[in-house]
Amino acid sequence: MVGTPEYRKNEYNYDTIPLIRSNTGKYIMNEKNRATSFFEKQVSCSHYEFNRYMDQKRWASLWHQLDEILQMKPKKVLEIGTGTGVLGALLKHYGVDYFSVDIDPELRPDYVAPVTDLPLEDNSFDVVACFQVLEHLPFDQFSFAIRELVRVSRDRLVISLPDAKTLWSYRFYIPKKGMVQIDLPRPRLRPKKHVFDGEHYWEINTLGFPINKISQAIKENGANIIKNYRSPDNTYHRFFVLDKDPDLKY
Repeated sequence: MVGTPEYRKNEYNYDTIPLIRSNTGKYIMNEKNRATSFFEKQVSCSHYEFNRYMDQKRWASLWHQLDEILQMKPKKVLEIGTGTGVLGALLKHYGVDYFSVDIDPELRPDYVAPVTDLPLEDNSFDVVACFQVLEHLPFDQFSFAIRELVRVSRDRLVISLPDAKTLWSYRFYIPKKGMVQIDLPRPRLRPKKHVFDGEHYWEINTLGFPINKISQAIKENGANIIKNYRSPDNTYHRFFVLDKDPDLKY
């Protein structure tokens, strides 16, 4: 593959991971990928059925996903983890050249590959998006995933991750100002411990994963944090808008 960083060869202790092109013209993972359990899909396609998956809070997060990407006026976007496919359909509707990567071929992504080893050239996309995906990998893979997202991005990245800290949200109307929301964190003596539930290996603000640790890992792997916020209508989703470090060396 073109543009495979040396750090990944050393870490995984094998040569660059070649992907096999399927008869549909898409890429599929080879046996080395499949030998690693966290590269296996965790849910079936039925997980993304409308009545099961797309509740009002997810629609709210989808709005932020679309808004953040379109604000950047990209021509070419890569999404990691296709999910329902709604974001891709909307981006195409607004004239964006959209591509997708997922490990599940049943979701019909453009490329079937793990986020830690993308079969794509350096600086290929104006924006790379990755929403509610990276927590599905053990945290020791987080840095590799971020660095790979940065590698294929030309400029900007938008990601979201689950934030387990409970917020109590209150909304009220102020004349001449409109609706105001105040979020109060639930008091806790210490962060709760996250137990792997078959999908999430970790979440922000659980024991051992404070927000500053996540932010530091992002910065150390080639991305500057421009914005960092929780969706007002879905505080479980924390968004990061990132700028690629122009001095990053692969």
